[in-house]
Amino acid sequence: MGHLNIGKLKATRIETEPYKYVVVPGFLSAETVQAINASYPKIEKGGSFPVESLDGSMAIKDVIAELDGPEFEAVISEKFDVALEGRPKMYSLRGYTRAKDGQIHTDSRDKIITVLLYLNDNWQQPGGRLRILRNGHDVDDYVAEVPPDNGTLLVFKRADNSWHGHHPFEGPRRSLQMNWMTSEGSKGFHAIRHRISAAVKKVMAG
Repeated sequence: MGHLNIGKLKATRIETEPYKYVVVPGFLSAETVQAINASYPKIEKGGSFPVESLDGSMAIKDVIAELDGPEFEAVISEKFDVALEGRPKMYSLRGYTRAKDGQIHTDSRDKIITVLLYLNDNWQQPGGRLRILRNGHDVDDYVAEVPPDNGTLLVFKRADNSWHGHHPFEGPRRSLQMNWMTSEGSKGFHAIRHRISAAVKKVMAG
């Protein structure tokens, strides 16, 4: 039995204002979220971490394998009317949010589609809730707010106006990010940057 609720994704309407996005609460079941968190890697610093070194027994690896499959790609391609077949994909994990994170941005131009899968339990904090914004300067001018919990899926198409951000939060906040990239070169650049960032954090922690 798969972890992804593809049927629920198919049935959820894509929003087009102020840009294309879809939010699917409960895209992962409570059982899957629990299994992921039982073996989630220990991430106590901010920033993104590559997934290549994850242990094969971790439940998050099975979820990544399904996201990597043709069924999920086909649904996203159809919903967002964009050709994704053959495009490189990049994955990263987050486990800790810093107070400076969540500043308003659109994502870099080398990202075609951004997928965020939230892995926390029953988010109660006022901060850390991603908002789909109407502009690039006011985090309170939003059309949707996404609590980062309970297997919720957020997907959006990167655009010059794909503004998003959240009010500050510092502490544990787990999520998996996936991107379809414009090229292998851009994927490699981000992966190298993440590896350098993780290595620096490891040295500093030591």
